[in-house]
Amino acid sequence: MDLSLNEDERRFALEVRSWLEANVEPAPESQDPAEQVAWGRAWQRKLAEAGWVGIDWPVAYGGRGASPLQVAIFNAEYARSGAPQLVNRVGINLAGPTLLAHGTPEQCRRWLPRIADTEDIWCQLFSEPGAGSDLAGLRTGAQRVEGGWHVNGQKVWTSYAQFARYGLCLARSDPDSTGSRGLSLLVVPMDSPGITIRPLVQMTGEAEFNEVFLDTVFVPDGHLVGEAGQGWAVASTTLAHERGTNFPFKEEVVHEGYLSRLFAEAARRGMLDEPDVADGLVDAYVALLVLRTHNWRTLSKLARGGHPGPESSWVKLTWSDMTQRLSETALEVLGPGAPLWGTWARQWLWSKSASVAGGTSEIQRTIIGERILGLPRQQSHQRR
Repeated sequence: MDLSLNEDERRFALEVRSWLEANVEPAPESQDPAEQVAWGRAWQRKLAEAGWVGIDWPVAYGGRGASPLQVAIFNAEYARSGAPQLVNRVGINLAGPTLLAHGTPEQCRRWLPRIADTEDIWCQLFSEPGAGSDLAGLRTGAQRVEGGWHVNGQKVWTSYAQFARYGLCLARSDPDSTGSRGLSLLVVPMDSPGITIRPLVQMTGEAEFNEVFLDTVFVPDGHLVGEAGQGWAVASTTLAHERGTNFPFKEEVVHEGYLSRLFAEAARRGMLDEPDVADGLVDAYVALLVLRTHNWRTLSKLARGGHPGPESSWVKLTWSDMTQRLSETALEVLGPGAPLWGTWARQWLWSKSASVAGGTSEIQRTIIGERILGLPRQQSHQRR
């Protein structure tokens, strides 16, 4: 495989890099979520006006029709520039691809441009407190009524729900169904009567996540994505993009920078010959190469017209392990002098969620075993 860029791709990379160098500004240091979101809206709107948001979307929906390789180039350059994550990343990275794959043309025309310019921020209403890591065990119900649906239930770990205009909600539309059958994917207007949002403060001190309670929330017919009862197939597209496309390419470059700075710090402290530190640095480097290989495999599949599949679980598992090992090594290098707060301390705290967010590592291993290696399905799955 030739992993080098051709002339057109190098020209595209230079265009991205030049624009970012001229426009990237540091995000405010404020920990107030409202101030962060207000600044993030303005920054993403600036990107959208220049055509740098949803670049792989069709031109008719505000994109550039970019190739998968161009998307990877953009994500790498964006991460390398130090620019902040997009405030509407759930809309861009999850809702957008889901709508393009399963939504109607009218839904795409209605929602995609407003996702790009942050007119509408989106959230993801998937996880539930009673379902644990088994998303298919969810209990939130969608009852058919005249003109739409009534949704009742509770969601948790919902990023930016307090600022969202819409939520991509997976609910059980067939009350007699079990497991992954009888689910539907609905776009819930987050300002609807019957919705209560409660922020959850993380151990980093931030309150990005929320609990969301839905009490007889009306969702119109036109907000059903895909077919009723086929929500698991639609949600699988969302999950595959969450685990295997934009995010891993960005994290590859971010962790490349982390590892370079950590190696320099260990060298400065004369710790490269210490076995624990040396092993940790080598493990982090190998994990980075493995993630890069997975990313290129995903890119090759997309370039051939394919879609992310169960192999995205490989990517998610690799990234989760990598970020935790790198963070542990960082604290080993810093030793007793590690600051109680700062880049490495926050990264270490945040890394603890890496093996849970987006599907636990245990779930990823189960997917790899059953859907890639062809191992027998777990007994609990066989009952579904």
